[in-house]
Amino acid sequence: MAFTSPENDVRPLRFPLTSRRRQVWLVSAVCLLLSLLGIVRSWTDPQIGLPLRPGLDFTGGTQIQLERSCSDSCDQLSTVAVEAELQQIKLPVQDGKALPKLENARVQLLDAGQSVVLRMPALTAGQGQAVIEALEPVAGPFEPGGQSVDTIGPSLGGQLLRSSLISLLVAFTGIALYITVRYDPRYAFLALVALAHDIVIVCGVFAWLGLITGLEVDSLFAVALLTIAGYSVNDTVVVFDRIRERQRIDGDLPLSVQVDRAVSATLTRTIYTSGTTLLPLVALILFGGSTLYWFAIALALGVVVGSWSSIALAPSLLSIWPSRSAAAASA
Repeated sequence: MAFTSPENDVRPLRFPLTSRRRQVWLVSAVCLLLSLLGIVRSWTDPQIGLPLRPGLDFTGGTQIQLERSCSDSCDQLSTVAVEAELQQIKLPVQDGKALPKLENARVQLLDAGQSVVLRMPALTAGQGQAVIEALEPVAGPFEPGGQSVDTIGPSLGGQLLRSSLISLLVAFTGIALYITVRYDPRYAFLALVALAHDIVIVCGVFAWLGLITGLEVDSLFAVALLTIAGYSVNDTVVVFDRIRERQRIDGDLPLSVQVDRAVSATLTRTIYTSGTTLLPLVALILFGGSTLYWFAIALALGVVVGSWSSIALAPSLLSIWPSRSAAAASA
């Protein structure tokens, strides 16, 4: 039985990356440009004013989710009808506070219209119940056990936003410090470039979704970004480790050849790893319900983009950046 080691690995190249690096850069550049455009559009939108449309977790307010009681399929219901009914509701005055305005309430219909999700300013328990009772003739009947009312105060929402940003900053700083100390500075820099590439594209997609469909990001999205960061760096480091092996074995060959051989050796592993990671995420998207739907979408998008940057973008950039010793030898 013969075993293949890095020293005697002479399998044909599956993916001659360096000869196609301009196409790789073009794909990434277009994706980054569109993503940055979406982020800027969201930031300059007067109704949003942030790179992404913030959800209830970050802004504070009340979310009411109602499950409609339907035997087979629910009657047709439109968000316009629900919004019109909300504007007619007379909320009870409680605790002497000013009545919240429901004109800007956001309405979503999920699960083929079986679930109604309302996002509005912070309501008291009595006011939330008044909203449910007022919507019963229009959207009901509702399942008795399928009603949920969640209220987050503005101060708590701001605290969650700050905590999420701090956790992302700490995680990215820790990753940057580790790979800078552990690896060649070139590898560290390009791993961070790949990480930024992945995060910007995922955020850009959700920025466009926020502009077009009104999708809001919540604390689960911050968790998804942290997970994507770890996955992206891990995948990139694996590819760079194989490139480092090829440099030790094929030191007399051009860097582009070393990169091509390393990428070809890790291509199958990356495809298998990404595929097995995507399988449970697809299951969550299809069967996980509305709560985990966009969380799974963000993770799946991050896996795809992270695999692309690890196996294509970062190595192709490394292939044009020789080490100092190689540059000195050629001088």
